[in-house]
Amino acid sequence: MAVSITVLASGSNGNCTLVSTSATRLLVDAGLSCREIIRRMKLCGEDPCSIDGILITHEHADHVAGLHVLAKKLKVPVYMTGATHDTYRRWARDSNGNKVTLERLEYFSSGRCFQIGDVLVKPFTIPHDAIDPVGFTFEAEGVRIGIATDLGYIPESIKYHLRRTDMLLLEANHDLDMLKVGPYPWSVKQRVMSRVGHLSNLVMSDYLLQDLDACTSRLILGHLSEQNNHPEIVRMIATQSLEQRGLATSLAIAEQGRPSEVFCF
Repeated sequence: MAVSITVLASGSNGNCTLVSTSATRLLVDAGLSCREIIRRMKLCGEDPCSIDGILITHEHADHVAGLHVLAKKLKVPVYMTGATHDTYRRWARDSNGNKVTLERLEYFSSGRCFQIGDVLVKPFTIPHDAIDPVGFTFEAEGVRIGIATDLGYIPESIKYHLRRTDMLLLEANHDLDMLKVGPYPWSVKQRVMSRVGHLSNLVMSDYLLQDLDACTSRLILGHLSEQNNHPEIVRMIATQSLEQRGLATSLAIAEQGRPSEVFCF
């Protein structure tokens, strides 16, 4: 069986990604409703009852909106940092307005590896305006997958963690010119462009030109802004960067409205 990644949704209206091996299935974030996550899994031929755990990158609603209901329905552990959980439980409410409790909660710390089934999980700190945001790498069966979205820039520490990835999900949130003339209030534009905001196409391109590992055979670009970016702009910029490097990396763009194909290695 191959190691695979499937992006069930990516964008400001909800994020969820499935990482699978022959023995373990993990969801990264649960930013859609429980019903929608299950529906999209079934569209991809995946059994929701096969999920072994849900890992949370940070507490923003587009990453945890369906978490409580999904974790309760599937009866699976939820993995997050202690600081992220403290912030989440202060505002999270059920449909009746009551505070929620995650029945099976497992804490992890950024920079410290842990094992789920046959998957070695390595969380690393990312620069974003959340309490304790992280990205992940996953290693199993000799394959390494990286996930790095919701970050304002790419420091050397993240470049280090993303080395030797066979498959990488990376943010390409906004086109700077589109953002500057777009509908967002100036305060929101400043947040998005800040070092704790989101990656622009330009920063993504610079990373591909200078730092993307030549062994990365599959690149998935995600968390595109629906107002301040366009998939074809992202595709054009990324393709030019990969061609300039002479890399044979296969490129895909993750969408908000439907799941991606299953990318196997």
